[in-house]
Amino acid sequence: MARKTTVQGDAEQIKDQAFSELQALIEESEKLLNDSAALVGEEAETLRAQVGVKLKQARDAVTGVRSKAQPVVDATQDYIGGHPWQTVAISAGFGLVVGLLLGRRS
Repeated sequence: MARKTTVQGDAEQIKDQAFSELQALIEESEKLLNDSAALVGEEAETLRAQVGVKLKQARDAVTGVRSKAQPVVDATQDYIGGHPWQTVAISAGFGLVVGLLLGRRS
């Protein structure tokens, strides 16, 4: 049970970090886009260089998140591979609950 909680905590932390990095990238991109509206010549080249740097940072962030998420993915695959019938039962139970909830709404 402790392993499952640790994996869930790690997954939440990775998700939160990815979301915050993506949000920062979006804000930075919007700022650069707004600043680029009136630029020409050398200023435009500087802006392109800044955008290139930000895109490299985004790629690095995605790679970092992917490498951090890989142990969580591996643990999930190991659990599913080691407990196939439990996985089927949990999935069926989840589907039943969702079906009952959706049936009530109608």
